[in-house]
Amino acid sequence: MNSCACAAAVPLTRAIRVLIADDEPPFVEMVQAILVSEDGIEVVATACDGKDAVRLAAELDPDVVVMDISMPVMNGIDATREIRGNDSGARILILTGGANSTEIDDARLAGANVFLTKDRIDELTGQIFHLGCR
Repeated sequence: MNSCACAAAVPLTRAIRVLIADDEPPFVEMVQAILVSEDGIEVVATACDGKDAVRLAAELDPDVVVMDISMPVMNGIDATREIRGNDSGARILILTGGANSTEIDDARLAGANVFLTKDRIDELTGQIFHLGCR
């Protein structure tokens, strides 16, 4: 069941397309398992670093990108900035292990829409439905 507040007023006509970017395979698998169990969410790809996330976002045009901050090659904040610079309409949800005010500010300035810490994973699907309804 989706928890999108606007779903009652405007039913989703297609699944919300999600790209997951994180360099920890067990965490990616867990997030993927959570998301594929939800009606209305489709995981279109996973990326193991920020550079791959930028490439996949351009190729696949996801509705939402779930982005970690600490990744090799290119971090999630720089990847967010590049995705925004490419005029992507994707909403970006930062999902990271830690949170300090500098990272939160940097993520927002780069164009992230939502910032969640991994200990709040239970809020992930609700946030994705919220972002996907916009």
